[in-house]
Amino acid sequence: MAAFVFLYENRRGNVKEPEEGAGTPFADLVREALRPKGMTFRKWAEGAVDPETGHALSPSTVWKVAQGQPIRIERKVVRAFAAGLGLPLRKVQIAVAEEYVGLVADDPLNASTSEATVVVAHVPGLSAEDMPKVGELLKRFASGEGPAPDETPRGS
Repeated sequence: MAAFVFLYENRRGNVKEPEEGAGTPFADLVREALRPKGMTFRKWAEGAVDPETGHALSPSTVWKVAQGQPIRIERKVVRAFAAGLGLPLRKVQIAVAEEYVGLVADDPLNASTSEATVVVAHVPGLSAEDMPKVGELLKRFASGEGPAPDETPRGS
C-alpha cells in the first residue's frame, strides 16, 4: 500500500487560524483512556511502552498530556502513547499533529483506496473545494501522468 502525503496551506486567506489551545485531540485520547474507574496515571503508564525502543512513559508525562500541557514530542514517545492507548500509530500521530502543530491530517477529498492511503495535512477548516490543486495532482497521479510523489518539487 502506498501513502501519499501532501501539505496544503491556505493561501487565499479564507479560513481563520484556530486560536492557541483551541483543540486537544491528543489529550482527549489520553483522558478517555484514563476514564475507567480505578485507572491511575502510574497504572496506565505501565502499558505505554514503545515497542521499537522499549522507551516507557513516566506517569508525569501522561499527567502532563492529560492536563493539556506540552511535552517534548519524539517518535518513541508517540509510539509509546499509541501502545498504551491500544490505537493505530497513525491515529495518534494525526492527533499529535493537530494538537501540537495546528494541522489537520485527513483525506478531505475521499481519495484513499484499498491500494493507496491519501493524507493531506492542512490548516483546520479547509474542505476539498478549498484545495483544487491537490485534487488535480491526485488525479494526475492516479492516471499515471504525474510525477512520482518523491519527484514533486517542494512548495508546489
